[in-house]
Amino acid sequence: MFGDVPGASRREWLWIWGIAGVAAMVYSVLSFVRVHALKAGTYDLVIFDQAVRSYSEFRLPIAIVKGVHNDFGAGFSVLGDHWSPILTLLAPLYWLHDGPETLLIAQSVLLAAAAVPLWVFARRALGTGAAYGVAIAYTLSWPVAEAVAFDFHEVAFVPLLTAVMLERWQAGRKVAVVVAALGLLCVKEDMGLLVAGFGLVLLTRAGWRVLGGGFVLGGVAFTGLASQVLIPAFGGRPDYYWAYGALGDGVSSAVRTIVTDPLTAFGLLGTPPVKLVTLLLLLGVSALAALGSPLVLMAVPLLAERMLASSFPNWWVPEYHYNAFLVVVIFAAGVDTVRRFGRLRKVWVAGIVVFALAAVPFFSLARLADPGSYRRDARELAAAGAVATVPDGALVEVANNLGPLLTGRARVLLLDRTPRWAPWVVVETGRRVFPFKNAAEQNDRLDALVAAGYRIRFRQDAFVVLHRPGPEPKL
Repeated sequence: MFGDVPGASRREWLWIWGIAGVAAMVYSVLSFVRVHALKAGTYDLVIFDQAVRSYSEFRLPIAIVKGVHNDFGAGFSVLGDHWSPILTLLAPLYWLHDGPETLLIAQSVLLAAAAVPLWVFARRALGTGAAYGVAIAYTLSWPVAEAVAFDFHEVAFVPLLTAVMLERWQAGRKVAVVVAALGLLCVKEDMGLLVAGFGLVLLTRAGWRVLGGGFVLGGVAFTGLASQVLIPAFGGRPDYYWAYGALGDGVSSAVRTIVTDPLTAFGLLGTPPVKLVTLLLLLGVSALAALGSPLVLMAVPLLAERMLASSFPNWWVPEYHYNAFLVVVIFAAGVDTVRRFGRLRKVWVAGIVVFALAAVPFFSLARLADPGSYRRDARELAAAGAVATVPDGALVEVANNLGPLLTGRARVLLLDRTPRWAPWVVVETGRRVFPFKNAAEQNDRLDALVAAGYRIRFRQDAFVVLHRPGPEPKL
């Protein structure tokens, strides 16, 4: 694909693939440390594990944990949650190893691999040395680190596909651009907005305007089709992720508010103020240079989707995986700006690397420097003993952070406020665990299970394993 990179030597390719390889290993270590330190969750790692396992068995991507907890039913397909058929590409990996570790390694490799086409993009614009700096800044960037640190998500595919699309556009390869865009549309329903944003960029470039218009119209239309038709066809609700109550109760009323009362919409961009902090940090990965390029238009629709929301606060904070959808766009826009200012290139590259390094202690990569991350304390050892008590193949309701330790060998449900009467239940006490409101509520749940006839089979530290003989419930 990148054979049209003039002058790139074998040694240069070895270096960039080496950078990507080291990044993939670091990301994998971070992911595994989080699982064994009980930082990963049933929501969302087990959801994806169950879905991809279903694909590997040539079934629809059924995630019993998602369907039961959210009252969609035990046969719920995650295609009714998000339109992410690209996950089928991971199914063959489960034939080699059936478990969430496969997803974590795949995500690490995909996120790291995006550094290669991004390097090619930067090399054409800024030269070889500067391109290495861009690639290193990307691999250290806080949006990527936070994506790695929050279980597994479909975002794993987005930086790579985005980087390929931008690099192939730079190389003038229209067919490859279209293929990459189609790949993005298979990642998630709102990737149509990212494609539409790229269409806005293409409208500014001679020779690309027809394709740009197609991307704008097609991207917006696809997002509507996926969210209103495809997702409901697989059992989801078209309004499940409607987060714009401050603007209206639907798309038409929200658009009407934006047009007739733009000050309300503008105010939402900074309410709460952490939205502005997130925007500043995201632009900061390019040392704000992204603002000087038309490529930044590509980020606008997805940013608007998140920052105009008045619910789902996870969307607008620096944590979690949402910023990784746009990190390559911001770097590429910065490269596009700086290529016009030759004398500033070295200063800019040094600046983005320093920013990336300076941000590391404040985000998830910093955990790798803590020796305690590699040692199991008494709580973690007790958790290991608790999950070992549950037999293979069992149906089990489990506290959120223990699900990833069981999902490879048991059928996992999330322990929540509604009794599911699974034969096995693993409860964590002493601290609040999602989705409970507080630890007292969890203790009440434990007492109710004992009162209903469950027997305690294991109790150590904060963990209690209960069992009730008899047939499995119909979910």
